[in-house]
Amino acid sequence: MLQALPPVHWFINPFQIEDLLVFDQQTLQLILVQQRFGVTLHLLAQSCHHVSETLVQQIALCLSPVQQQQFWGEVRVPCTLHDAQRAQCTLLNALFWELIYWKMPERYEELTEGEALHPALFPSLEPLLRGKTVVDIGAGSGRATFGCVGVQAAHIYAIEPSPGLLQLLRQKITMEHVQDTITASQGCFEQLPLADASVDCSLACSAFTALEEQGGEVGLSEMKRVIKPGGHILILWPRTCDHTWFRDHGFHYVSFSQSPPMAIRFRSLSVALQCADLFYGNLPHVKAYLQTVQVPLLPFSLIGLNPPCDYFWLQV
Repeated sequence: MLQALPPVHWFINPFQIEDLLVFDQQTLQLILVQQRFGVTLHLLAQSCHHVSETLVQQIALCLSPVQQQQFWGEVRVPCTLHDAQRAQCTLLNALFWELIYWKMPERYEELTEGEALHPALFPSLEPLLRGKTVVDIGAGSGRATFGCVGVQAAHIYAIEPSPGLLQLLRQKITMEHVQDTITASQGCFEQLPLADASVDCSLACSAFTALEEQGGEVGLSEMKRVIKPGGHILILWPRTCDHTWFRDHGFHYVSFSQSPPMAIRFRSLSVALQCADLFYGNLPHVKAYLQTVQVPLLPFSLIGLNPPCDYFWLQV
């Protein structure tokens, strides 16, 4: 399940450059070959100074022959420790959310389980989902997947690239005894593991954006490919900055009242404080607020984030 970086990094990045080894080769290739998330070859080469040979070789293996030639050429250029560390910091900030999904899925689950969707959202979608076959792309640990179960979708294909989040999702499926209703598989927007015209509805919750690395034109084409004629695409909790993109592609917008104001409801105050340290570490007023009120509720307005109270839809 994917999230886009805010204009200013709210998070405190706990990762080291060697943590890139957590990615499988396919994921690393997608990031590096296509230079996603602003990861240029120059930035990559600078980041590969003063690191293990294992990491350098693994990165080189994921590049195209032409890219490898440029990469090795830049790696041979001397680079100070200071410049290398600065490049590594930039690279790790760009890949923060990807590293969270792959290396700290449990902490991500603690955040997203509190980001409940507006209570009117799934009931409003029930006519499109009840008795239907649905694919939830970038499913994460199942927030929207189980929302589909709640409105009695016939079957849900939950697609998630991160092995850690996929494991959490499968554990939930087993605990809820819905193995016959949900099929969880590894995959991504660019290449859905489904046949043409095989589902009635494609949806993504806080996952699809206009950026090519998080859906974009290719992802939209894939969502359309797997939908039966007359089916629907649903984009839940879209980024505000993508609204124009969706409207330009023929989508219709639906939003629900934010009264009373919506808030993130963490499972406990200790979890709220831990999430504040990691995800909102550069927003000190967030932790200060939680320490003052001593309640695990964080208003979306306090972090300047549009709450999960809207969606776009498109009939194919």
